[in-house]
Formats: sequence, structure tokens, C-alpha cells
Amino acid sequence: MKKHYLLAPGPTPVSPETLLAMATPIIHHRSPQFAEVVAECRVGLKYLFQTKQEVLILASTGTGAMEGAITNTLSPGDTALVVRGGKFGERWGEICAAYGVNFEAIDVEWGRAVQVADVAAKLKANPAIKAVCIQAHETSTGVNHPVKELAELTKTLPGTLLLVDAISALGAFELPMDAWGIDIMVAGSQKAMMLPPGLAFACLSEKAWEFTKTATCNKYYFNFSKELKNIQKNTGAYTSAVSLVMGLRDVLRYFKEATLEKIFAEHQLMSKATKAAVKALGLELFSQEGASDALTAVRAPAGVDGQDVVKLLRDKYGIMIAGGQAEAKGKIFRIAHMGYIGNFDIVMIIAALEVVLNELGYKAPYGAGVKAAEEVLFGGA
Repeated sequence: MKKHYLLAPGPTPVSPETLLAMATPIIHHRSPQFAEVVAECRVGLKYLFQTKQEVLILASTGTGAMEGAITNTLSPGDTALVVRGGKFGERWGEICAAYGVNFEAIDVEWGRAVQVADVAAKLKANPAIKAVCIQAHETSTGVNHPVKELAELTKTLPGTLLLVDAISALGAFELPMDAWGIDIMVAGSQKAMMLPPGLAFACLSEKAWEFTKTATCNKYYFNFSKELKNIQKNTGAYTSAVSLVMGLRDVLRYFKEATLEKIFAEHQLMSKATKAAVKALGLELFSQEGASDALTAVRAPAGVDGQDVVKLLRDKYGIMIAGGQAEAKGKIFRIAHMGYIGNFDIVMIIAALEVVLNELGYKAPYGAGVKAAEEVLFGGA
């Protein structure tokens, strides 16, 4: 029986404790018992988002929360500014187009972060822009965008919101919503939150809630005002994903007990170890700036197809990582270090990578990557 390992950037591994929490008998989503669970999750989500605002819980993937962020704050004919530096940055523009929202795009080379000056220039040139749409972490490239600095721009503009996709960022690194002045932050359950896919989250600032009063985009299920009224009563507008919310409570208890500071430090350490290891193997990072602590995107060496690295790890050794998407397909592979993983998972994937690269014809020095990773992970022990 082959053992399987999951080091992809979503879904990520889920702890046995959380799995057990989700395996408890189903309770009714309108029962007092479930209301108690939701009440606890409300407090835990505020801690995770680092906000005083309510965090909406939606039964969808993170894309549902992205869609809701657009439809609840903008109207057909409004203009948004979309930063497209990867597959998921492009999604903001696709959602805008689906609802008749005009958008201007800043196209950033894949593997690079947007320049704050470029966003500032766009905002100055077109004061009608009502939203700046950005990824905190572009999952397809492993790049963090300068969210804090962008928030400094939009905070001074009463007619412009900052919409942040934190689906693969929340829980992996520092992203304090209130302190930075983020207007809408959305997230998903299956990344650093260590849950299966199926829950999305959206948090709006007071400024963003004012925009919902005039937005006229069509919406039904993703009606944030309706969800707000319900979450304040410890319930949802529609049938809640009961088992997932039970797991959410368990995860949020862990975040609070462990503290965000410790969790962020653990992600940073695993990120440093992974990046040191791939460099020790003579490989290049795809992220030329703003390399994320959530995952490591690696350029496939000359003569090796990145998809073959993914396929061989998966089919022969039972290890799931991710390949490149769209224009990066075949050029890169991506190793996640978020979710329920630890230091020895990093050592394992680097050892397996050494083996697979050699099998594909790239002479990676056996043990060099493992040594580099262990020196980072345990050198200070």
C-alpha cells in the first residue's frame, strides 16, 4: 500500500483532530447547539482576520467570496482596477466582466509583484476607479503583492476600495485587516486554514459596508447584507456546511492557542528551508521578488518539463505538489508549505525531489537539498 503525501497549495493536509471534529454526528444548522458553534467561530475568525468586523461564512470555494466582493460593492458601469500577475489575478477581471463592471488592468510579469507607483499612477489618472483588486499572494506564481502599501493609497480615497484575495495567504503570514486598512478580504478553507474545500470567508470594513448600500449588481446567494444580519444571530442565510463549520471551530481554537505569531514564524521557517534547498540543488526560484511563505515556486531546470516533475512525484512516489498554470505550465513546479505539515514534511519532499530530478536527467547532488533544508530547520536547535 503506497503512502500518499499532500504538499499542493490547496487542498492541503487536515489534522486528525480536525477530521474527528468533522466526523461528529450532524446537528441541525438552525439548532441552538449549532448556534453556539457559530458564535465561537465568529470570535475566532475575528482573531484570524485581525479585525473588529464580522467575518461572513459562506458555503462555497473562495471564488464565491471574490464574486460577492464585486457584486456587493460595485454596480454595472463602475470601474475597477485589476492587478493581473498570475492566474488568480486574472480572475478578478473575469468576475468584473461577468457583471458588467468595467476594469482597467495592470499586467505584471508572472513571477513579479506589482509596483505601488504603477497603481498610484492609475488611480491618479482615473479618479472614477472604485475598487483596486489584488492578490495578497498570487498562488500561481508564489509572489506576495504589497498589500500594506496599496492600502496606504486607498485609505486616502473615500471613493475607492481595496479588495484583497487572501485565499492562500490568510493564516500563512501577517495580514492584519484593520491595522493596514484593507476594505474587503476574502479567504478559503482549503489552504493555510487546514480544512477541506467548501468554505469561503469575507470581511468588509465600515467603508466597504457603505458601498453595499448603493451597489446594484445582480446577486442572490452571495448577498453580504443578508449574510451579515444572519451571522450576527449566529446562523447563516442558507443551509450551513455543518461538518465544515465544526472543523472550522477546531482549527480556530488551534490558531488562538498556538498564536498567530508562532504560526507565521513556522511558515516562514519552512519557506526559508524549502527555498534554501532548491537553491542548493542549482535550481532557481520563479518568484523574482516578494517570494511567499505559503509556497515555493521553482523554475524547472533546462531540459526538464515541470509537469513531468509533478507527474513522477505523484504517480511513482505518491507525493502531490502542483505544476505551473497557463503560461507557466511546464516551466515551473510549486511546493506548498501550508496546512497541516511540519518540518520533516519539508525534508521528505526535498529528498523526493532530488530523486525525481535525477530520474528525469537533471543531476541534482543527492543530499545537498536535504542538508540545506535541515540546516535551516534544525541548525538553531
